[in-house]
Amino acid sequence: MKILSGLNLKEIEEITDTLKASKFRARQIHNWIYLKSVKEIDDMTDLSVKFREELKQIATVTDVKIKVKQVSSDGTIKYLLEYPDGECVETVLMRFDNRANLTACVSSQIGCAVNCSFCATGKRGFIRNLTYKEILEQVLTIQRDTGLKVTNIVFMGQGEPLLNLDNVLKAMEIFNESFQIGARRITVSTSGIIPQMYKLAENDMQSTLAISLHAPNHTIRKQIMPIENKYDMSELKKAMKSYVNKTGRRITIEYLLIKDLNDTTESAKELAEYLSDIKCNINLIPYNPTAKNDYKRPSNNSIQKFKYLLEHSGKKVTVRLERGSDIDAACGQLKGRVDKENESADSKS
Repeated sequence: MKILSGLNLKEIEEITDTLKASKFRARQIHNWIYLKSVKEIDDMTDLSVKFREELKQIATVTDVKIKVKQVSSDGTIKYLLEYPDGECVETVLMRFDNRANLTACVSSQIGCAVNCSFCATGKRGFIRNLTYKEILEQVLTIQRDTGLKVTNIVFMGQGEPLLNLDNVLKAMEIFNESFQIGARRITVSTSGIIPQMYKLAENDMQSTLAISLHAPNHTIRKQIMPIENKYDMSELKKAMKSYVNKTGRRITIEYLLIKDLNDTTESAKELAEYLSDIKCNINLIPYNPTAKNDYKRPSNNSIQKFKYLLEHSGKKVTVRLERGSDIDAACGQLKGRVDKENESADSKS
């Protein structure tokens, strides 16, 4: 049985050729899948009943199931999706009251090998990469379930996107071409996989690169992000400069604020110095609690003071608006599994 989700137009044409139908029929199917997000072949109402019956004999729209769906008080929706092999992953739809944008936070791997100390995903370890079709299915599932059109994609869910770069790039290409989501509305976040950063810079897509930095110096970063032992901040800085020079694109720096660890005045000054010659914006992320660590969220006063010190250095600085923390869908909270005690999903975003 062919799965239509994830197929490009040429691949759909091969199916319609089998049924001795025109390429126009393939275009109709393609639009139903990506622009109208149908759930069933019978929903493709501009195809004849006879053709739909023939198509159903050899194809179906999707084989991915919603295992758990949770809705936050702020409108954020978190899905735990189950793939045919039984593995699960989480994806999140974020809505903002004063914006038209609908942002999907997608996962690139099941589990994660990077194992940052503040993130729930890494506690599972690495299980496997997602295929590009499995990445696409996250957004298609959101659109089918809500009837809404996703406008922005952030690869900030479970996993390290640059450790699954080929599938991520393929998914980005299809998001751009088939979903008609502009490349500049797609953001790829990385903990700093340096060889793949150079490879990404060679790609022509005008997407945004976000660096999960989270520390002002080598000592603190090594403490919270084991990746620092392999790709340290000095090499990361070279890679960021090279990326900016190659692409002309401004990088986003993600910085998780943890009370009494990396939120001090000295940390702000060190961070400003480290980023002084890099074309970037800075996104501050107040820590969201997860199990198995003793980290705490800074006070609002500490957050604003840190922001002020960075702005004084000339950088554009924002504080990320928290979404979905009441359903464990905020940054660092995704686990991608069902809690055995209460059958509810744990999560990040």
